Amino acid sequence: MFCDPSHFQSVTFQKPKQMKRTRIKELLAMTPEGQQVIVQGWVRTFRNNQFIAINDGSCIHNVQAVVALDSIDESTLKRITTGSCLSVTGELIPSLGKGQTAEVKVNQLEILGDSDAEKFPLQPKKHSLEFLREIAHLRPRTNTISAVMRIRHAMAFAIHQFFNDRGFKYVHTPIITGSDAEGAGDMFRVTTLDINQPPRTEDGHINHKEDFFGKETNLTVSGQLEGETYAMALGEIYTFGPTFRAENSNTTRHLAEFWMIEPEMAFYDIEDNMQLATDMLQYLVKYALTNCADDLEFLNKRAQEEDAAKPQDQRNELSLLERLKFVVENDFQRLTYTEAIDILRNSTPNKKKKFQYLIDQWGADLQSEHERYLVEKHFKKPVILYNYPKEIKSFYMRQNEDGKTVAAMDVLFPGIGEIIGGSQREERYENLAKRVEELKLPEKDLWWYMELRKFGTAPHSGFGLGFERLMLFVTGMTNIRDVIPFPRFPKSAEF
Repeated sequence: MFCDPSHFQSVTFQKPKQMKRTRIKELLAMTPEGQQVIVQGWVRTFRNNQFIAINDGSCIHNVQAVVALDSIDESTLKRITTGSCLSVTGELIPSLGKGQTAEVKVNQLEILGDSDAEKFPLQPKKHSLEFLREIAHLRPRTNTISAVMRIRHAMAFAIHQFFNDRGFKYVHTPIITGSDAEGAGDMFRVTTLDINQPPRTEDGHINHKEDFFGKETNLTVSGQLEGETYAMALGEIYTFGPTFRAENSNTTRHLAEFWMIEPEMAFYDIEDNMQLATDMLQYLVKYALTNCADDLEFLNKRAQEEDAAKPQDQRNELSLLERLKFVVENDFQRLTYTEAIDILRNSTPNKKKKFQYLIDQWGADLQSEHERYLVEKHFKKPVILYNYPKEIKSFYMRQNEDGKTVAAMDVLFPGIGEIIGGSQREERYENLAKRVEELKLPEKDLWWYMELRKFGTAPHSGFGLGFERLMLFVTGMTNIRDVIPFPRFPKSAEF
């Protein structure tokens, strides 16, 4: 007797679905109704052998996990210390605790990673930022640095979104370069030669023809020159990548490695350039206010507490949130360098010799104190200065008809001074060649850049925004080393 296979139904056996963890940010947005959840994160505090504050980095807030008395053996309880990593399964219930709407009633607890309480350097107390820089591998677990890094992510995403929505193309410019876009400043050298016994030419110089690239190369200080080549083919492009300066500047405003956003646009003049810079900065600040509200509120409160400890004359007139809204809600004041010099020369701080660098003549290179005076005291709004003396600006900037100035522009912000620098680029071959000769720049390294002016030249412009400068402004932090994950500065490359 044979069985007809059609009489049998096929049965598919499925493994039961395992619960997945819920990020704390999403969990705190839920209405607590006793639903089963899994929370995984790091212990911030553990009180009374019952209340565990857990943070997973998804937001500034912790979630409280409540352990029923005598529900967990004592040996496990002893392992729950600040810094240890837990997986908690339980019910999401309404919380009676102050400042929280929900908590997790623990049904099951697993320790994923122990942390020696006596050795863990981040105890539940306030630590100085100087101390945190010494433990850069652990500082992201603090409220301050985690808030800054979440905002850093949001700003990076918003930059790409801003340019993508406007039809710009993202171009990856080289990290290793044979040219110096700024025409000045020390660069980090890239070589495979034996530093103890490098090959030498007959006249005693290092023979770079035997090096990896067959010439002297460096880490880039800017992607601008390479970016221009793609703007002259794709129309509107931007770069966003690391840049390097070997300046021995041990200050709160300088890094040896930092990130730059550099758009370059064909058919843009200086006015178009200034408008794009304005639109971008207002877009980014508005994005932060809309999407990073909790982190900004925390940093705003932190900054106010720090300000309260300072002498009155050193305090910020506006809070962090007020400064951000100040940028979004105000038009940017545009004025020429010449007009700015007149204002500064006749200002009270200059007449009373309160400026560290006094303004006495046209041609002076403006310092941060002058830029902040224009923004914070005189106009009380963001400022864009343009048409600078050509002697204090780079070779590639378009020369104006007066023969004295170039079509350069700087955007100045409250509390920080210059945040963007840019210009209309010199598109006329003869003018560019003359400037290169005047400054005695190595034409052999710039031949390709100059050749762009020979084949279908066009008016074009661009600017550079230092990402960490933007981060200083948006977060209210005062040291640039605290807005980048692993800061590089003189005598420091530990991590």
